Amino acid sequence: MWKPTNQPQTPARPNEPERPTMSTPSAPSVSDTTPAARPATTTTADQATIGKSLVIKGEVTGSESLYIDGRVEGSINLSGNRVTVGRNGVVSANINAREIVVLGKVRGNLTASDRVDIRSDGSLTGDVVAARISIEDGAYFKGGIDIRKGGQPTQKANGEEKSVATPEPAAVGARA
Repeated sequence: MWKPTNQPQTPARPNEPERPTMSTPSAPSVSDTTPAARPATTTTADQATIGKSLVIKGEVTGSESLYIDGRVEGSINLSGNRVTVGRNGVVSANINAREIVVLGKVRGNLTASDRVDIRSDGSLTGDVVAARISIEDGAYFKGGIDIRKGGQPTQKANGEEKSVATPEPAAVGARA
């Protein structure tokens, strides 16, 4: 049976002889939980929030996930993380992230290395470049969609983003 790691253990357990030697006689430390015990999904502690009354103009970059419930104008670049535009969020920016979820209004181009979700109350005016896209019934979308395989590189030429074609293996056999 699974037990959470933060519950107290019984002192006389024969299968855990090292447990008493790892703890110190002082007060319990916070470092008893290891980073490996953390779930792979994003928690609210790993996510920054832009509240309803906040207005940001400029470039937003960082290394954590972002929830936007306010207004952002400019650009958002969180390439390895998730950007969620909340129901009250209004974004006029190009967004580059691993995963993008639109619940509010977005005006700009979205580039996601994994997926873009436009939920039923969401509105997107702009182009999408992603490996996967989901548009729920009732959502508004106006723009183009470019589906790229995960990890497919892009190359900028003359100000336009173009995908680099990966060479196909040569066909074996003769053609008539």
